[in-house]
Amino acid sequence: MTDDIDALQERIDEVRAEIGTQIVGQREIIDQLLVCVLAGGNALLESNPGLGKTSMVRALAAASDLSFSRVQNTPDLMPSDITGTEIIRERESGRDFVFEEGPIFANVVLADEINRATPKTQAAMLEAMQEQQVTAAGETHALPEPFFVLATQNPIDQEGTYPLPEAQTDRFLMKIVVDYPAADEEREIVRRYTGDVRPESVERVLSGDDVREIQSLVREVPIADDLRDRAIDLVRATREADDIEYGASPRASMALVTTAKARAFLAGRAHVSWEDVEAMARPVLRHRIRLDFRAEREGLTTDEAVGALLEGA
Repeated sequence: MTDDIDALQERIDEVRAEIGTQIVGQREIIDQLLVCVLAGGNALLESNPGLGKTSMVRALAAASDLSFSRVQNTPDLMPSDITGTEIIRERESGRDFVFEEGPIFANVVLADEINRATPKTQAAMLEAMQEQQVTAAGETHALPEPFFVLATQNPIDQEGTYPLPEAQTDRFLMKIVVDYPAADEEREIVRRYTGDVRPESVERVLSGDDVREIQSLVREVPIADDLRDRAIDLVRATREADDIEYGASPRASMALVTTAKARAFLAGRAHVSWEDVEAMARPVLRHRIRLDFRAEREGLTTDEAVGALLEGA
């Protein structure tokens, strides 16, 4: 069994390497994305345009041999455009209603600029994320396993958008913030993608069955009772901090422990350390807390608020 675990951990390293053939740098972001997948959750990716979010997610799907679909959210997008709809199809016996699957029926779904879709369409997407199924014309259709939604939103150009309510952003296991590359990384990006030699295609390293097996193994990664209690106390502290108006729910406590386990597995360790909890605190909590007016006026960010709580944890 240990040999099997070691082999799977090595293949995860190979997945990281395959993504690296398409994406320059962004090691921490790739690791956070892998943690989200291993923990069996959905991620909200926030960054300015042109930072390779789509390429990163597509490479992850290809390296894991998972089906991929992309939804470009716009204000005129209808829920049925995502989930699917019944159509009339001609058969020898006559006409019949057939369910035509929408792009949500893929292992990895990239919901690009989810905040540009209307609340009704956002709700349809988030319901599929939560229930892992779609209901149409009174019939329930199961989504493929494994299933991940990786939604993106831009922090700029908010005119005409529909920001996700806190109750809906809480459904995302993590919020991953993608920053601009370093100067040397940007030079490599330009060199790589403006020359005659194109990057090699991504090779399949894992399978869908492998991903499901790893998700089961992640749940079994041990965490000491006192460490789990510290993680829970950290989340509870968000509800008592003076500069936080709304704190995180128990769902955040579960997410913090689960992602810490996934990070430990990703690092090849057999148990969770406090370092794992610290590393996952900001991605897990930054979208689950709301600062009060005074803190926002002073320019405090949610990451800084979480950092202050970590210092006292």
